[in-house]
Amino acid sequence: MLRNIFSLVALGSLIATTAVSAEKMRISLQLPLSSHLGENLQLFETEVETRTNGAIDVEIYDSAQLYKDKEVPAAVGSGAIEAGVASLTRYVGDAPAVDVFYMPFLFNTEEKVRAAVSEGSQIRAILEAEISKTGSHVLYWQAYGGAIMLSNGDPIRTPADLAGKKVRVFGKTLGDFVTSAGGAPTLISGSEQYLAYQRGTVDVGMTGVSGVKSRKLWEVMDTITVTNHANIEFVVVVNQDWWNDLSSDIQEHIRDAAEVAQSAVRDRMTSIEATAYESAKTNGMTVVEISTDELEAWKSVAQPVYDNYIDATGDVGMMLIKIAQASE
Repeated sequence: MLRNIFSLVALGSLIATTAVSAEKMRISLQLPLSSHLGENLQLFETEVETRTNGAIDVEIYDSAQLYKDKEVPAAVGSGAIEAGVASLTRYVGDAPAVDVFYMPFLFNTEEKVRAAVSEGSQIRAILEAEISKTGSHVLYWQAYGGAIMLSNGDPIRTPADLAGKKVRVFGKTLGDFVTSAGGAPTLISGSEQYLAYQRGTVDVGMTGVSGVKSRKLWEVMDTITVTNHANIEFVVVVNQDWWNDLSSDIQEHIRDAAEVAQSAVRDRMTSIEATAYESAKTNGMTVVEISTDELEAWKSVAQPVYDNYIDATGDVGMMLIKIAQASE
């Protein structure tokens, strides 16, 4: 009799434990946790688990442990993983309009970037609606800063310096920009660029300066040219079906956590980039600022990139460009 009572108590405890077990939220990240996107995800993790009182258990898989950056959109959209971080341009195959942020020199001020990525902006609403068609829901945006070029020896000051060189890119429109300048674009994932530079797979690199620091790219490249020819944005996405299955209360807690994380990374971006430039210099890199004339030389080769974008996106792309230009 006593044994039966103990068995029932044990069974009751097991049922109670199972009933309150946490919902897993695995997040794939291509960068290391020491990167500013990694740090930001850890802030998001803390906020989510605190706000949901442990009902959501966030697990971060950094450094492309599960998926390379180019694989994240399909993995999240299919439900193979609950969430992931992807460069916005990784959605260009299904939603060509997302590459508006990679149009050469379009988002050339902090004010224009903030206006475009703010909650409720036309640009953000249009792009998130396009991404939702892939089976993913955008939780929040992560700032990554301006695009720069990396080289060994001489800096890449003008399009003439790029002519005939193989260049690492991470998106279609950035590839079009390299082509228009006379270079040969090569699409390489972020997690693979260190080896690409080390092995000489490409002659020139393209990334954000924070990536130089987190990936220690000064070990394989010695010069940064500050072109800031594009604004790099990442999005934190969740599988739409997984999201819809959560209670409205849990969704609200996650949205609140996302707002905290989104603001934190955006507000820190200027200092993050400044620190990264200093780290690059400390580790022996030369940082080169281009002149006004050199900037104009880059802008002079950009028109074909705009033409290709409009061809791929039609009226939606044209509208996005006009919205961005109107914010000047």
